[in-house]
Amino acid sequence: MATNGVLFIVSTPIGNLEDMTLRGIRILNESTLIAAEDTRHTKKLLVHYSIKTPTISYFEHNRFTRIPQIINHLISGKNVAVVTDAGTPGISDPAYKLIRATIEKKIKVEAIPGASASITALSASGLPTDRFLFEGFLPHKKGRRKKLERIASIEATTILYESPMRLIRTLNDILNYVGDRPAVIGRELTKIHEEYQRGKVSDLLSYFKKNTPRGEFVIMLGKDNPNVYF
Repeated sequence: MATNGVLFIVSTPIGNLEDMTLRGIRILNESTLIAAEDTRHTKKLLVHYSIKTPTISYFEHNRFTRIPQIINHLISGKNVAVVTDAGTPGISDPAYKLIRATIEKKIKVEAIPGASASITALSASGLPTDRFLFEGFLPHKKGRRKKLERIASIEATTILYESPMRLIRTLNDILNYVGDRPAVIGRELTKIHEEYQRGKVSDLLSYFKKNTPRGEFVIMLGKDNPNVYF
């Protein structure tokens, strides 16, 4: 009886290509197929490390056809590596649906740890790390206020992702529904223009109203403690 392959969850750099792990490079080389969120983006990483493994796209809108294809590849005994554009697959990313389908088929899944924007930002934030909540991206419309009101009741550092187009709106909503808490915003992490802004939510809102948001953002909100400010 043929042995199934392994689905490897390979973390990739969030900006600086030097953050790729040696194990991750080896797994990408040894796999027979790489399922990538955007094959054009992933190609830059593969070229940098001289990895010649074939790639196919796997993202939210093609998952219904791609998941069966990848599962069949695994059942045939071949290993597959799944990567996202940046960071750890499955974190605010549809790779978890592929991972779940693989597990349901009783096929081995193995994670190759590496970069994650949320943990990278949290580690440098200066906010309490004994307890934290990762919320990813807020809903654009339905459920947005409800989620923010729930965050307001949680005694933990909260981590959010946001795009430059919606940063000011999100900071306004946080101020209105969560409060003027201590906060840190990380921008363009591990890249040339990496930046951290620290202060109360109102301070950060004022800053980004004067300085046009550019790049990708990680927002971290501290606990509701008036004595913890930068």
